[in-house]
Amino acid sequence: MKAKSLNELFFSKTREFLDGYLTSQCSRSPHTVKAYRDSLTVFRRYVTSQGISLKKFGFEDCNRDFLLGFMEYLQNSGYEKSSCNQRLAAIKSYMWYVADGDITLQQDALMVSRVPFIRTSDKERDTLSEECLKALFTAPAKDKRGLRDTTIMIILYDSAIRLSELIGLKSSDVNLQKSIPYLRIKGKGDRERIVSISDNAANHLRNYLALYHGPDSPVTDSLFYTVIHGSTHPMSPGNVARIIDKYVRIIRPSHPNLPEKVHPHMFRNPNLNKIQTFRQQMRLY
Repeated sequence: MKAKSLNELFFSKTREFLDGYLTSQCSRSPHTVKAYRDSLTVFRRYVTSQGISLKKFGFEDCNRDFLLGFMEYLQNSGYEKSSCNQRLAAIKSYMWYVADGDITLQQDALMVSRVPFIRTSDKERDTLSEECLKALFTAPAKDKRGLRDTTIMIILYDSAIRLSELIGLKSSDVNLQKSIPYLRIKGKGDRERIVSISDNAANHLRNYLALYHGPDSPVTDSLFYTVIHGSTHPMSPGNVARIIDKYVRIIRPSHPNLPEKVHPHMFRNPNLNKIQTFRQQMRLY
């Protein structure tokens, strides 16, 4: 493997890819950029482990066989299959970025894109039955705190948003005036999306806003919050977990089929069509 010019070296474009393209042009989150950086660092480590100088490893050297060896190296090093696939995805993205600026590398990028990901079997996840969901939604007391807790569980279920997205909601992200009420969600990579909610969920939110964001309420833009020693804070993931645990303990004696541990993500259902059907059939709340 002969020495190559700077522009031919595989790692010559990583800084502009990470700091320029991903950060400035794509506005990826620091967490995402770090994941890409880590993947390229692990790949650099693999290249040197093969006795190859970084001053000689070029884009054309990153071929199918080399990447298959890299994936085998990752698995033998104890990486989960999903982590191996994330590393490979980062390299594919980097190669397409470089090829976009140099047409002579497009064939190399195409070959890299055809390297298969490792098949991962879906882990069997505990789920909440329709009966258990209904019991959880009706377990809170009919008071101010109970309304808050019910609203949190219903929004998790109704919108299928992540816990991090729930606690990141601002009161300004709630729009209940439209014919179809919706939430403005800021997800991974700070990307925004609109999620519609049912009329029942909207009614719970209206009542919640009147009690927790009314004239006599603490001044905060966080939709769900806690007050500790007179200071207002956004609700934490631990707060939500404790709320759910409270009602799980209440209903467990009459619902022995509840999973041993109920997590907030168990309220999420990624199939919104099924959610709508389920909602209509069960009239859970």
